[in-house]
Amino acid sequence: MDIEKLLALVEERLPRCKILVTGDVMLDKYYYGEVTRISPEAPVPINHVTRQKETLGGAANVAHNLALLGCETLLAGFVGEDYHCRSLKEKLVANGIDHAGLVHTKRPTTTKMRIIGGHQQMMRLDFESTEPLEEIYIQKFLAFVRRQLSESIDAIIVSDYAKGTCSEPTTTAVIEAAHAHGVPVIVDPKGPNWTKYRGADYITPNIKEINELLLEPIQNKDKEVVKAARYISRKYKIKNVLATRSEHGVSLVRAEEETHIPTRSQEVFDVSGAGDTVIAVLAAGLAGGLKGAEAAFLANLAASVVVQKLGTYAVSRDELKQALREVAREENR
Repeated sequence: MDIEKLLALVEERLPRCKILVTGDVMLDKYYYGEVTRISPEAPVPINHVTRQKETLGGAANVAHNLALLGCETLLAGFVGEDYHCRSLKEKLVANGIDHAGLVHTKRPTTTKMRIIGGHQQMMRLDFESTEPLEEIYIQKFLAFVRRQLSESIDAIIVSDYAKGTCSEPTTTAVIEAAHAHGVPVIVDPKGPNWTKYRGADYITPNIKEINELLLEPIQNKDKEVVKAARYISRKYKIKNVLATRSEHGVSLVRAEEETHIPTRSQEVFDVSGAGDTVIAVLAAGLAGGLKGAEAAFLANLAASVVVQKLGTYAVSRDELKQALREVAREENR
């Protein structure tokens, strides 16, 4: 792999890339505390909260990754008129993410609230609605996407968390509009209905998501992953399948070739958010002119940084440059 080429991309070209992230926008909230006694009111532990944290989640975390890489980043999705939306927008503004594509609805802003006692998650509270969106909101969302495409976009990401944004009609419309302008679409899938992703340029499933499509589940082995990926590619007319394989790294599979890229992480603390990092860095690499295998290598390297951190984490441009320099040093030994 040409590490100097990848370094040049990260240092020079990423700030000139303009990427639109569409999908399920979320806010992640964490309440950390200590449990020392049981409540006298009910047989439940009392968690004395000592600190709290709010972070961008779902499609918003993908946008956060792109912004930290220096890309011009736009975010489109659906939010409510509530406190969680205000907090979400404050964080988007603080990270330089354009949120003009957020459509306000009567639904709550999707929020995941985690209660953590000591080092253990005790409970998660979900604020969300997955009911079908009204047509007026969908049309506002699609109008924004089409307007941005007419003004020039280098890539579109579809970040599906099965919260209602990425319905089949909406996702199909996004892919068709992007291709009408010659813009690649990169999808992070969710659920067994992949018909809505038909024609996408790249898709980034993990092994569990691949197995949801198959009658006979596969093992996390090279030959089985390649066979399943080619089946997916043929059935859904998706040109490139980037299978994320946990400790086995990633595999990029297309019609006539496959590339297996091993993981570089020595210690894995938390895989949450790693999929967001993979799709963000993959899209950034493609937008910056990298070939598929080069962009996949860079995405896998970024994920190796993220999994060594606790909680949802977005890799920065400096961290990615440092990781590339470490690879270069290892190759020169």
